[in-house]
Amino acid sequence: MLARLGLEPTAIAPADIDETPHKAELPHDYARRMAHEKAEAAASDAGFVLAGDTVVAVGRRILPKAEDEATARKCLELVSGRRHRVLSAIALRAPDDTIRERLSETVVIFKRLSAQEIDDYIASGEWDGKAGGYAIQGIAEGLISRIQGSHSGVVGLPLFETRALLKAAGFPIA
Repeated sequence: MLARLGLEPTAIAPADIDETPHKAELPHDYARRMAHEKAEAAASDAGFVLAGDTVVAVGRRILPKAEDEATARKCLELVSGRRHRVLSAIALRAPDDTIRERLSETVVIFKRLSAQEIDDYIASGEWDGKAGGYAIQGIAEGLISRIQGSHSGVVGLPLFETRALLKAAGFPIA
């Protein structure tokens, strides 16, 4: 996705942090905390470090990353016919160790899903490892009746906010 901004990262590394939500932690706070902790955990000799996290929330409830079919099914049943939010937080650590953050919030509305549509989506395997049990950049997009906000944020990296954050930090970007 960074290529869409004309950027090519010099390294990509997952942050080894505990991603368990704190008790009663709100989705906005959780997304921001995860992005911030990931930016802090990254090696500092890399210059600029961009980190992020995407959270799917129904009300105050944070939906998990679907690691198995049962979890994916529960997530899809929960968002079926409902409005939910996708929160994509990004954090940029500059070479001076300052961290700037941005948050993108997108409202997503799925059509009411039939049992067969859920079964078919589960069979596709696209849900695997995805927050909220779906990936908008695939088959699920045909099941979504409306979004209000950033499509790229739902994919996992809000490009408008990322570009603004990089420019504000003095990173050379067109």
